[in-house]
Amino acid sequence: MSKSGKKLTQKLKKNLPVTGPQAPTLYELMQWYCLNTNTHGCRRIVVSKGRLRRWIWIVLTLCAVALIFWQCALLLMSYYSVSASITVTFQKLVFPAVTICNLNPYSYSKIKDRLSALERETSQTLKNIYGFTEPLVRSKRDVEVDENSTDIFIKQIPLYRLESVQGNQLVVSDLKTKKRTRMSAKVIHRDAESVQDPGNMVGFKLCDPNNSSDCTIFTFSSGVNAIQEWYRLHYTNVLAKISMEDKIAMGYKADELIVTCFFDGLSCDARNFTLFHHPLYGNCYTFNSAERGNLLVSSMGGAEYGLKVVLYIDEDEYNPYLSTAAGAKILVHDQDEYPFIEDLGTELETATETSIGMQLTESTKLSDPYSDCTMDGSDVSVENLYSKKYTLQICLNSCFQREMVRTCGCAHYDQPLPNGAKYCNYEEYPSWIYCYFKLYKQFVQEELGCQSACRESCSFKEWTLTRSLAKWPSLNSEQWMLRVLSWELGEKLNKNLTKNDLANLNIFYQDLNSRSISESPTYNIVTLLSNFGGQLGLWMSCSMICVLEIVEVFFIDSFWVVLRQQWRKLCNWWKHRKDNQEEDFPEIPVPAMAGHDNPLCVDNPISLGEEDPPTFNSALQLPQPQDSQVPRTPPPKYNTLRIHSAFHLETMDSDDDDVERF
Repeated sequence: MSKSGKKLTQKLKKNLPVTGPQAPTLYELMQWYCLNTNTHGCRRIVVSKGRLRRWIWIVLTLCAVALIFWQCALLLMSYYSVSASITVTFQKLVFPAVTICNLNPYSYSKIKDRLSALERETSQTLKNIYGFTEPLVRSKRDVEVDENSTDIFIKQIPLYRLESVQGNQLVVSDLKTKKRTRMSAKVIHRDAESVQDPGNMVGFKLCDPNNSSDCTIFTFSSGVNAIQEWYRLHYTNVLAKISMEDKIAMGYKADELIVTCFFDGLSCDARNFTLFHHPLYGNCYTFNSAERGNLLVSSMGGAEYGLKVVLYIDEDEYNPYLSTAAGAKILVHDQDEYPFIEDLGTELETATETSIGMQLTESTKLSDPYSDCTMDGSDVSVENLYSKKYTLQICLNSCFQREMVRTCGCAHYDQPLPNGAKYCNYEEYPSWIYCYFKLYKQFVQEELGCQSACRESCSFKEWTLTRSLAKWPSLNSEQWMLRVLSWELGEKLNKNLTKNDLANLNIFYQDLNSRSISESPTYNIVTLLSNFGGQLGLWMSCSMICVLEIVEVFFIDSFWVVLRQQWRKLCNWWKHRKDNQEEDFPEIPVPAMAGHDNPLCVDNPISLGEEDPPTFNSALQLPQPQDSQVPRTPPPKYNTLRIHSAFHLETMDSDDDDVERF
C-alpha cells in the first residue's frame, strides 16, 4: 500500500472506528470498554503509558475483583444465617394439657382371664431358673402353677440359660429339661455390649419361620430384664386381639383414678378430664383438652392457682410381671400435640406430694432456605398416622409403622393402625416378632431412611418443669386424711386406704412470664444489596449500572463477537470447499457446431440441435489465438473509490505527485 493509502486508512480508523458491540474482535471490544467505562481501574490499563505501569494496573484491578468476589461470598453466606431473639412477655397464659396415666394399664381383676395362662407359665419358668418353691401370684387371683401345662408360650419363644459363647457357637441349657445343647446363632446383647460371665445370662431365641437357619438369641445381663421382655412380647400379642371397647372397659375409669381435683382455686372433678387410651398405659385422662371446648387460663402464677389432684393408684391390682413400679405418669403438652407419655412423661411416687412448676417457652424457626424444618408437615413424604399436629416423633413413628406393614405384613401394637392393616399376632403372622426386631435394628441404625425423610417442626411449645417432692401425708395427718378419703370412696373400695395407694400432684405456672425464642435473618435483601454496593464502590468505584454494563459487554456483546467470527470462518470454509469442488469438476468435451469455414468443427461434425450450446465453463476450454495480443486496460485503484468526501482536500494536498487531477 502506498504512503497516501496508509495515511488514509489510519485517518479512517481514527475518525470512523468500528468499535463497541460491532467490533470485529474481542480485543477491540475490550479496548473500547476500557476507554468508555466509569470503572477507573480498567480505564487506567488502556490509557497508561509504559508497559510496567499497565501491568501494575492490571494486577491491582484483578486483586480488587478477587476481593469483591471474596467479600460477596461472605455476604451470601451471612445472608443464609439467622439470629435468635428472646422476648419475655407478661400475660395470662392458657393452661397446658396435662395427661395422667396409671403405671398399671389394666386392672388385673378384669384382665386376669386373658393373662392367666401366660402368668402361670411365667411363674413356672422362674421356678425352673431360680428354684422358687412357692407361686409368685397372690392367692386371691386363683392362679396356681401347673407343672404339667402345655408350655405354649415357652415353645413359641424359647428361653435359655447361656453356658458359653464363642462367636456364633453357643452352649445353652433348656430351662425346663436342663439339657445342654450347642447351636449356631447370632447373639445380640440387649443391655450390655459384651458378655463377661455368660453362665449367669438368660435369653430367648427368635427364628425366621421361613428360614430355620436364620436365628438370633437376645441375651440380658439380668434374668429380671429377660423375663420382663419375654413377658411383654406375649402380653402385646394378647392385647392385639382384644377390641378397643374391651380394653377401655378393663382400664381405670376417671372417677376411679381422680380422687380430688382443684384448679385455680376452684373445685373440679372427673368430668373435667378427657379419656385418652394409650397402647402401653391403658386409660389415661387429659385435663384441659381441646375436645372440651374453651381452654382454661391461669389467672395468676404460683401453687395456689394451678392444678391439684389426688390420684388413687390401687397397687393391689398391679400386674407383677408388667408393672414393676407403682405410681402414675404425667405429661405436660400442647392441646394439639400427641402425648408420647412413654418417652417424655414424668413419674409420680406414691405417698408423696409432687410439685411441678412450669415455665412456657415458644420457639419459632425459619424454614427453607435457613433450615430444614417444616411448618405443618405437608411437605414431608411420610403420611401422618396420628390425628394430631405434626412433630418429628410423629413422623418417625409413622414411618416405622409403614415399613412394619410393608415388610412384616402387620402393624405393631404400640402405634396407630394404618388403613387396611391389622395388628401383629403370631397366630396370623408367625414371623412378626423376629421381623420386628430385625426391622427395629435397621431403624435405629438409620437404614430405613426415616431419619432423612422426617424433619423438625418450625414452631413448637415447650414447658420447662421444676420438680420438688415432699412426704405426703405427714405422720400427724395421715390417720384422719386416709379415713376421710376411705369414707368418701367407700362405695368403690372394699378396703381401707393406705398412703401407698395415693399420689398427690400439684402443677402450676411459676409465673406468667412467657418466653418467645424466634429466629430472624441476619441480613435481608435490602441490607444484602447495600453491602454489595458498598463493596463495589470500595474496591472498584463502580455502581450497579457498571455491573450491568459488565454483564452486557462481557457476556452479551462478547458472545455476538465470537458468534460473528465463527460465522465468518464457516462462510469462508464453505466458499473454499465450493471452489475446490469446482476445480475438481471433470472436463466435459465441448461439442463443436457445424460450419463451413471453422476448422475446429471439421474433425467433429454434428448437426445443429443435437447438443446444447457451449457453456461458460466449456468456452474457457477453447484455444486462444496464438499471435493476437488484445490490449488490456489496467484495473482501477479501488482504494481511491473509498475516499470520503470529507477528506478529499486533505488527500490532494498530501499526495499531489501521485493523484492526477481531471
